[in-house]
Amino acid sequence: MNDSAASDSVPSSASVSGACAASPRLRGALETFPPYIPGKPPRQVEGLEPFKLSSNENFLPPLPAVLDAMVAHATNPALYPDDAALALRQGLSDRLGVGLDQLIVTTGASELLVALTQITSDTTTEAIYPWPSFEMYPQTTGLVGSTRHEVPLTADGRHDLDAMAEAITDRTSFIILCSPNNPTGPVLRDDEVRTFLDKVPSHVLVALDEAYWEFATAPGRADGLSLVRDYPNLVLLRTFSKAHGLAGLRVGYAVAHPPVIEGLLKAVIPFGVTDLSQAAALESLKHWDEVLDRAARIGQTRDTFAAALREQGWDVPEAQANYVWLPLGEKSDAFEDACVEQAVAVRNLGDGVRISIGEDDALARVLEIAERFRFEHFEK
Repeated sequence: MNDSAASDSVPSSASVSGACAASPRLRGALETFPPYIPGKPPRQVEGLEPFKLSSNENFLPPLPAVLDAMVAHATNPALYPDDAALALRQGLSDRLGVGLDQLIVTTGASELLVALTQITSDTTTEAIYPWPSFEMYPQTTGLVGSTRHEVPLTADGRHDLDAMAEAITDRTSFIILCSPNNPTGPVLRDDEVRTFLDKVPSHVLVALDEAYWEFATAPGRADGLSLVRDYPNLVLLRTFSKAHGLAGLRVGYAVAHPPVIEGLLKAVIPFGVTDLSQAAALESLKHWDEVLDRAARIGQTRDTFAAALREQGWDVPEAQANYVWLPLGEKSDAFEDACVEQAVAVRNLGDGVRISIGEDDALARVLEIAERFRFEHFEK
């Protein structure tokens, strides 16, 4: 090959760098919300066992039967899974007392949030959700260009449902509720949700995110299943990630009236939930009572931990999930740093810190950190 042929077939370094200098045109909506940032891993500190309390994971070991089911179904990854997740949906149908046409299984509840936004919202619509709450709410609604109304929580970390109802306009297409609320912890009560839903126009879809419902123990707490039966514009979101301890397998589900499920089926990823994940979730479903018992044990540990923090003088909101919330404001960074120095990862969300329930040793270390931090920053 002569020099002229080579120069014709291979781009010069100048032309390549010139081509790379131009950036592709991305949607302007991307500039209106931050990316989702997962919880940090703990820092390795010599002499200290690291603890990750930043992602609300279930710290208990998996159920042995679930592990056995995973091994049995880890056979041939060359084949697609059942796109309809029929066996798992049948198990959910039997357990929850709803029809197959009222159920959809997806790759975690996060995919449901994306799909629900896609089937309800665009640049002409408005979305309403509490804030602070799950960080994917602004991400999913912002990505489609919907106008977002982030309704501030009350001083005790609860939904301000009156303010959310007042925020509804003719352009409102999607509303999200979170119970227990992530990251603050309080649970919605049944009577207040019904009063709110009675104010919502029937054409506006409302999602009730119950990712942590198994841990909730407060009297009068909202029951998403009974609510969805009574309100055709309500969709219930649940997950196997938290109480079932299957976060790494990505299995979520929604319960809604058939027209909503039909819409979701057009928006979710085909073959998203693997055969392995479906088998593990179905096996866990068969051990429903054991899952709820484990969730209750975590709830008891949570209550003890929250009470100990309150005894130190911290203002801890009602804790009804597998975490507690410290509303630290501008001291959030300093508290996170204090935890990092002791090989503990917590979730710093800017105006507060969320601490997942973990092993007894992990929580004992956090209590020591919190007591020392309170003395140094509030009581000196």
